[in-house]
Amino acid sequence: MKTKEEIVKNWLPRYTGTEIKEFGEYILIVNFHNYLEMFAKQFDAEIKGIGKPMQTCTANNITIINFGMGSAMAATCMDILSAIDPKAVLFLGKCGGLKKTKVGDLILPIAAIRGEGTSDDYLPKEIPALPSFRLQQAVSSIIRKHERDYWTGTVYTTNRRVWEHDEKFKEYLRSIRTMAIDMETATIFVVGFANSIPHGALLLVSDNPMVPDGVKTADSDTSVTKLYAEEHLKIGIESLQELASSGDSVKHLIFE
Repeated sequence: MKTKEEIVKNWLPRYTGTEIKEFGEYILIVNFHNYLEMFAKQFDAEIKGIGKPMQTCTANNITIINFGMGSAMAATCMDILSAIDPKAVLFLGKCGGLKKTKVGDLILPIAAIRGEGTSDDYLPKEIPALPSFRLQQAVSSIIRKHERDYWTGTVYTTNRRVWEHDEKFKEYLRSIRTMAIDMETATIFVVGFANSIPHGALLLVSDNPMVPDGVKTADSDTSVTKLYAEEHLKIGIESLQELASSGDSVKHLIFE
């Protein structure tokens, strides 16, 4: 295999256990297996790829993919999705709230800060990590239909998972006035852009890591999943369904 096209068409089934022809045109990407289980239950659909690095489930022209955790896997997922040229990819992730957010709040990012390093292998550092506007617009509309409010702003993406004890790093986060922190959003935005894939994100605040009592624990994460994950997923599904029914193209930029 010499070309990128040859590689990704071979690797997408290899990583997911799902044949290319089985993928929907609209993609949800997540890093929690229980989101797949909820999706499969809602549509009475089969989860594929058990034992593979990524698992999928497809129904109604939407495929949900659990890609694992971290920017490297997020980049791999966006790269191999170029094999099917999806009409839209929406990331449903959890994040740490850094300002006035509460656990269970939704954040619809307008940009992400590239602190993870992975995206530097794709585009120069000066290029901002931005979502596709039309996709974020669709998500905003569906959130309001659910009579929910949401925050907007920037998300800081880092490769560093254990940092909550580091006061110097926390002071840096305060200084850049970012709304939340996660490990994937900036990577998804940049690698999506590099692959000409329309992309967006809707983040669920799962913890408030700037204070000791707000650091995520196993118990608190279980509680967040029980209380908020189902609606988070539902908003994601309905956002892609709205896009599909509208017939609008999500691509708002000219890719070269």
